[in-house]
Amino acid sequence: MNMPYPRNLSAALLLATLQSVYAQDTPGRGVNVEPLAAEKHFKNLRQLTFGGQNAEAYFSRDGTELIFQSTRDELACDAIFRMHSDGSHVRRVSSGQGVTTCAFIAPDNRSIIYASTHLQQQQCPPKPDHSKGYVWPLHAGYELFRAGPEGEYPQRLTDSDNYDAEAVYSPQGDRIVFTSLRSGDLELYLMIPDGSGVQQLTDEPGYDGGAFFSLDGKWIVWRASRPTGTALQDYQSLLRDGLVRPGKLELYIMNLDTRSPLQLTDNGAANFGPYWHPDGRHIIFSSNMHDPEGRNFDLYMIDIDSRDIERITYYEGFDGFPMFSHDGRQLVFASNRHGKVRGETNVFITDFVPWRPVFTAIATTRQS
Repeated sequence: MNMPYPRNLSAALLLATLQSVYAQDTPGRGVNVEPLAAEKHFKNLRQLTFGGQNAEAYFSRDGTELIFQSTRDELACDAIFRMHSDGSHVRRVSSGQGVTTCAFIAPDNRSIIYASTHLQQQQCPPKPDHSKGYVWPLHAGYELFRAGPEGEYPQRLTDSDNYDAEAVYSPQGDRIVFTSLRSGDLELYLMIPDGSGVQQLTDEPGYDGGAFFSLDGKWIVWRASRPTGTALQDYQSLLRDGLVRPGKLELYIMNLDTRSPLQLTDNGAANFGPYWHPDGRHIIFSSNMHDPEGRNFDLYMIDIDSRDIERITYYEGFDGFPMFSHDGRQLVFASNRHGKVRGETNVFITDFVPWRPVFTAIATTRQS
């Protein structure tokens, strides 16, 4: 779909666009906080948001900006925000209608992408039925949108009448990878940034999602479930209700030339939020592998050749959604630490202290 920016916006849409650009512009700054003693790779740790639910913060190419999703103030569900990477100049860049998720900034900073339900329903959708346990909603109204850098002139990229979300640009800006339920299962897809040239990447029963590109754009990493037997029946039953249970997720990588999935982890835990280090040899991710009750999520690094894993955070709560800056010097992540109320999630940024020489410079990406 080749869809140029529209010229005939309605007055209501134009007003909503302008409100999204200028609403909630705050001049605050992050504050220094102390990492835990065991967190040896953290230096100059700073808290950037304060209150509400703030997560999935991702750097711009030059590292000066972050885009993230947040439920705060009068909002009843997530909207998309941008801020400087020091925590200042916070502003909403989505309309505040419906629910949004998974935003990303184009490498040239001329556009952003995110998923939103606002075309189907301007109000927040109902919360998932937790009588089925801990489940994530897969709102059928989620479609992908591309907008200007401050959210202006949003245009629809997908039109599958099903769940389309979890999209990110490649570092070269030439492709977008995303998750869709259009086939009846949660699979990964590639497309050109104008919404055309859609290609399916995965085709195994189970949830494939949350993919990110390596710095050279040749590889992706993602989370996946591979249920069998009664677990597969449960997964498919939940899909019919627009739900997924993220209890067991393993990490996979794929070379986009050969397109053969390679499994990285095999621990039966909930491993998610993987992101490549710029050296192309290590991946940071969140997991509850060390908690028998499965409630405590920490950050870990895995070597994709040896499969060696090192624990990075030690907070007794949630640490997740990590992303390295393109030079590898900074790490942004979401955490419950220092929250004023139970379950509060905020965005943190830290200088990342390398533990081996390969992390002192950007090396080439692993070869196929």
